[in-house]
Amino acid sequence: MLIGDNMKRFVFVIVIFVALSFFYDSPVHMKDFVGQNYILAKEFLYENNIKYEVTYVYDESIEGTIISQSVIEGEKLDANDVVIIEVSNGEDMIEKYKKIGVNELGRIPVMMYHGIYDMSDDETDYLGGNVDSHGYHRTVESFKKDLNFFYSNGYRMIRLDDYVNFNIDVELGKSPIILTFDDGLKNNVNVLGYDDDGEIIIDPNSAVGVMESFKEKYPDFNVTATFFINQPIFNQSKYNDDIIKWLLNNGYDIGNHTYSHANLASINGDEVIYEIGRMYKLLDDMTNGKNVNIVSLPFGSPTSREHENFEYILKGEYNGYEYTTSSTLRVGWESDLSPFHKNFDNSFVKRIRAYDNDGLDFDIEHNFKILEKSKYVSSGQNDFIVVPNNLKGSISKDFVDKVLTY
Repeated sequence: MLIGDNMKRFVFVIVIFVALSFFYDSPVHMKDFVGQNYILAKEFLYENNIKYEVTYVYDESIEGTIISQSVIEGEKLDANDVVIIEVSNGEDMIEKYKKIGVNELGRIPVMMYHGIYDMSDDETDYLGGNVDSHGYHRTVESFKKDLNFFYSNGYRMIRLDDYVNFNIDVELGKSPIILTFDDGLKNNVNVLGYDDDGEIIIDPNSAVGVMESFKEKYPDFNVTATFFINQPIFNQSKYNDDIIKWLLNNGYDIGNHTYSHANLASINGDEVIYEIGRMYKLLDDMTNGKNVNIVSLPFGSPTSREHENFEYILKGEYNGYEYTTSSTLRVGWESDLSPFHKNFDNSFVKRIRAYDNDGLDFDIEHNFKILEKSKYVSSGQNDFIVVPNNLKGSISKDFVDKVLTY
């Protein structure tokens, strides 16, 4: 029995010796972690008791990705080795902003359209896509060209209500643009009838029909617009409620263009309250309060913020119905300031008349030529406002704590 026990002990010792010999004689060879997440390399080195150091660099790779390693794949690792790993800290955003030319104090185009007529440009008697002598109405051919031009030049649509409320949500390197339509004309959203599901059928060559086709083709265009209406609403009383409902359900906004398209500078205060308040009440009832509290001024009147009637546009009471206006739109000629600019007045916004005039007198071509060097270029985030160093002094005092300069 004693001999048997000794043999067992001897065999046990041999097994342990062989196992330990196997453990200590098995070398650790480096794996290739380049292009992978840093955590994988960390776990491998930690489990094999290999020392390592990490350095972080700005790089176009995704943050946390290993860019390089000091020991190549397959190389034997000894206990005294130190593996140096270079990890991406993401891009140097300051350099990227500088390269792209981010400027969130740049100007923003608010486009003013009226009618969109189902015509080609060569069917009109006027220049380019103008349907009338003043260029307030546009052919569907030119409207399509406008949208293509905006998109291909890096513009992305935002809601007017967001703009006047200091909310710009546009991807990095892109520029915001706003579309507005005055008068609530039939060709803005021409209804052809109802489909089998009871939904309105919209003429594809009306303004909304064209925009909806662009929405399908370019989802990142963020297609939207604000329609400023008066009576009669879209000149299609049969479809009034359904049109309003459809617009609101599909990303469009409805605003106030007065009840009868009155010149607000040539009537008295009570009449202004009637025009603004009565239309607000009508819109409120039709939209269940989902209309925007913005007034597009007929004829761009009054032309001065100091006009005696302006206070009645901003606030009043019509037959017990109280209203407050957050912004008004002018019949303008040029782009307006960034909402973060110290001189921005969100109560009196300029617009660009969408018309052709051989690149003169602030037509579309003229305005967008100016914007090439002055437009708002987005940083793609809302945590801070990115501007070049030389523009820091132009930031509104309400946003000075959110400024990042380069």
